[in-house]
Amino acid sequence: MTKAPKTPANVQVYEDILGTDGAVEFLLTFGGAELYMPTDPKGGSKVAQLVGIEKARALADASHAMKARIPTAKRWIAQVLKSKGLPVAEIARKLHMTDVTVRKYLADEFTSEETFSKQMKLF
Repeated sequence: MTKAPKTPANVQVYEDILGTDGAVEFLLTFGGAELYMPTDPKGGSKVAQLVGIEKARALADASHAMKARIPTAKRWIAQVLKSKGLPVAEIARKLHMTDVTVRKYLADEFTSEETFSKQMKLF
């Protein structure tokens, strides 16, 4: 197991409330679409069934800090799963993406300083 990756700002509230594993499961289940969170969940909602009533209430209380559309955060999830020792192929299957994309996410190829430093200076 390696060091856990830095949590992106758009996922931080989910991790604060649900923990890393709970946030990953929540994002894999609901990510990519809008999600209504009742102000006082009773336990019948899919959110409450997944995380429990108390955490569903905490998510509802924090919903003002969240966008209606739940983020997918696939790069972060891939990094979290790799830090837990999952092989690239299994991560790719879990995230419904190619192993090539997972490797790029793990290498942080899209956001590394090295990538941006290759750009020519304009002036």
